[in-house]
Amino acid sequence: MLSHSHPKASRTGRPRSAAADEAILEATRASLVDLGWSKLTMGDVALRAGVAKTTLYRRWAGKNELVVDAVAVLFDELELPDLGSLSADVQGVVLQFAALLERPETKTALMAVVAESTRDEALRTRIRDSIVERQKRLVLLGRERAQQRGELPPEPDAATAARTADLIFDVIAGAVVHRALVSAEPVDADWAQRFTVLLLAGLGAAASGQKGRMDQVDRTGRADQKPGGSV
Repeated sequence: MLSHSHPKASRTGRPRSAAADEAILEATRASLVDLGWSKLTMGDVALRAGVAKTTLYRRWAGKNELVVDAVAVLFDELELPDLGSLSADVQGVVLQFAALLERPETKTALMAVVAESTRDEALRTRIRDSIVERQKRLVLLGRERAQQRGELPPEPDAATAARTADLIFDVIAGAVVHRALVSAEPVDADWAQRFTVLLLAGLGAAASGQKGRMDQVDRTGRADQKPGGSV
């Protein structure tokens, strides 16, 4: 698993305190829940964390960077369980992800930074680097295990492997976030099982030599229609 990455410490002064960092990030999430994005200030976070405001600014340039890191460490808690099959592993991480999104501090912080990032390209880049790219480790690990079990074939080259990993991550993260935070519907064991069947059916089709049919869809914009209107 990738180690947690945090903003670089100042080259001068006292060494950074892991306990202080943890207190600051926890205070940031609490402030978001209590105050919301617009009212959250570095001063309020410093007060809650019991540190000087200058301590925050030595670690983070501003509120955007601080909040992204406060969210990122929550997602670093996710683990990919080794349950013996790709299907079981996917269901396990989906339920774990959904449980994380149920926590008020995760839900509030994630929605806040995503909303703010629509107006801030630098913030969007930081979210991608600190959260999205770091959590792709779960996809890479799951695919490696599945290939070792013989459940998935190896990718033909590194570029294809990277594109596939991106797509898998987008599908899983997008579906769970939409279900839990946008539709506000439960992500329970039944939903996770049905979602996993749909996901793995698609992966199986993509890996089973249907490239010609996929190319045809790409060229025409639709799959060839069979008699009676079925695909």
